[in-house]
Amino acid sequence: MRPLAGLAAALLTACGGAETAEKPAERSHCQAVTFDAAPFIVCTFARDADVRLRLYAKDGAPLGNFDSLASDLGGDPVMAMNAGMYHPDRRPVGLYIEGAEQTAPLLTGGSPGNFGMLPNGVFWSNGSRVFVTETLAFDVLEAEPDFATQSGPMLVIDGALHPKFNLESESRRRRNGVGVSDAALFFAISDAPVNFHHFARLFRDELGADNALYLDGAISMIRAPELYRSERGVELGPMVAVMPNAEPDASEDKLGKDSRAGD
Repeated sequence: MRPLAGLAAALLTACGGAETAEKPAERSHCQAVTFDAAPFIVCTFARDADVRLRLYAKDGAPLGNFDSLASDLGGDPVMAMNAGMYHPDRRPVGLYIEGAEQTAPLLTGGSPGNFGMLPNGVFWSNGSRVFVTETLAFDVLEAEPDFATQSGPMLVIDGALHPKFNLESESRRRRNGVGVSDAALFFAISDAPVNFHHFARLFRDELGADNALYLDGAISMIRAPELYRSERGVELGPMVAVMPNAEPDASEDKLGKDSRAGD
């Protein structure tokens, strides 16, 4: 694994790492950053952070927005964003597991649109650590996730950009995604339209993520109370939240022998 890039290391330090003698580090998981002349919001956590995936309220209706999500969780998350593509009725397009219960199957074939731009992937947790894994690799793991959401395309695959991305692509949108390094979990959203190549390089070159997954574009939104951001727009499908009761610790590896699952 490559070491974390400078920004990622700084964010992890701000989120609970070493403090300087002159001034204690301020806790701030989310930061506004500029990469290759484009603005982004990047939120950094340890890979054993308290991450939740939610779609439906207790009455079976889709939650749809961040206020309903916070109410369902019983408290405001440190960060929340949309977490995968969905049909008009808010059903997930691909694999969806919440509370260890699968409600939509894994899709392994190609299809029109961004979801089917293979390779795509899965963002998932084994209950103590989160992963971003390419779909076919996930399919052979025989994993039993606590949660999982499938989306696509993969942005970074074992340190390489998705082979279909084009540096000069004119397809530019606001985009959001998730990535992991050996120590850290990253959520990022662009504050200006960018193409896939640009967005993927943010994860690989600026954050040091070895694997990263595109969650969606155009409808992308974030709730980041640290930055006084809580965006509204279309009603959302799956949403991911990180709760405030998990202290980041980049040095601790709780997975041990299960690290074969990939990043």
